[in-house]
Formats: sequence, C-alpha cells, structure tokens
Amino acid sequence: MKKQKNRQEEETSYWLSYSDMMAALLLIFILIISFTLLQSQKRYEEKENELLAQQQLVEEQQKQLEEQQEELDKLIGIRTELIEALKEEFEGTDLSVNVDPKTGSIALDSSILFDSGQFALKTSGEELLRKFLPKYIGVLTDKQFNDYISEIIIEGHTDTQGDYLYNLELSQKRALSVSTFCLDTNKEVLSQSKIEKLRKIVTANGKSFSNPVLDDNGNEDQNASRRVEFLFRLKDEEMISDMSDILNG
Repeated sequence: MKKQKNRQEEETSYWLSYSDMMAALLLIFILIISFTLLQSQKRYEEKENELLAQQQLVEEQQKQLEEQQEELDKLIGIRTELIEALKEEFEGTDLSVNVDPKTGSIALDSSILFDSGQFALKTSGEELLRKFLPKYIGVLTDKQFNDYISEIIIEGHTDTQGDYLYNLELSQKRALSVSTFCLDTNKEVLSQSKIEKLRKIVTANGKSFSNPVLDDNGNEDQNASRRVEFLFRLKDEEMISDMSDILNG
C-alpha cells in the first residue's frame, strides 16, 4: 500500500514538472510571437512613414515644378509682350529698325554709325542714336517691363574679312563708343534717371566675326554682318531656360 502511494506521488510530481515545462515553453513561444509581431508592426510603421515621406517629397517637387512652370510661362509672356511693344514703338517711324521676333534683338547698320575700320561715331551715327535710344530705352524702362530687365547688352560685330583679333578689338571699341554715347549725360539723349539705371545694367561686348549673318544660300552677307546689336536679358532667364529644358524632357 505504501509502495503504491509512493508511485502515485512520483507520477503526480512527474506530470506537474512536465506541465510546468510545457507552460514555460508556451510562455516562451508566446513571447517570441509577440516580439515578432512587434517587430513586424515596427517595420510596417517605418515603411509606412517612409512612403509618406516619399509622397510628401513628390508632392513638394510637383508643387515646385508647377511654380517654376508658372514662372516660365510668365517670363515667356513678358518677352513676347516686350517684343510686341518694341515693334509698335518703331512702326511708322523713319528708322529702319527690325526687331527679331524671337529674341527682341535689334541690329543697327555699322555703315551709318562708323566709317570703315573706325570706331568713332559719325554724325549720321549720332543722329541715328538720338532717334533710336529714347524709344528703345523708353520701352525697356517702362513700368510694365522695368522690373524684369536684368541686362541690356550692346554688341559690336564685324564681317569675316581680316584678322580675328583685329576685328575683335574693333568690334569692342565700337560697342564701347555706342554705350558711352548712350550713358553720356552731356549728350542729353536720355534723362538722368534713365542713365543712372542703365549704368547698372548696360554692358558692351565685342564679338569680332564670331556670329556672321548668312543669306539663304549660306553665304555671308557682309553688310549685314557689320552691325551693332542691342539685346536685353530678363531676370533669372538662364535659370528659366535650364528649367524649360528639364520640364520639356
């Protein structure tokens, strides 16, 4: 009887130990599952936050592109309006002025401005500039366009005859002669206020024969190549040009 009782106690102790072990294993299993679920939830939240951040970045970039496109459209519109205003200003005058429909540049015949091989303005050249400058500068400094103009460029050009460096010096001196006449208060061509503004934005460049004018057959038109050209640049125009290339492809 005593032996049977001892055996029962041993069996009970065995099953209790086995039960405790299984409970411990179950607890460990539950802890592992819980840890795995927490890690999965954490990774899911991190991934979700990453996707949200990427979405916000895309939305911000899209907004920037839309703003840049608006600025591009605005500047294109300003240039178009400015070119039309220049055309209207010179229509019906005795000045033979052609406004480039794409760039708005205007070329003046060097034969009217200078003697051959010279850079000092002729009387006919001064008379031409006295008629031309108030109209041209008047349009560019009008309140409609004034805030958009960053630079007015006066370029001297020659034909392809002769040495490049000689022509480079001649074209530079001719551009300088025209810009000096433009900015000289003693000439009384422009008002003092316009001259003060122009002194900040006018540049004079010599181009030698780097940009000759060609006829329909691809041959140089030497008379047209010898010129002084007036150009303007709008603020942020280079950046907008790069932006346009990006937006278009």
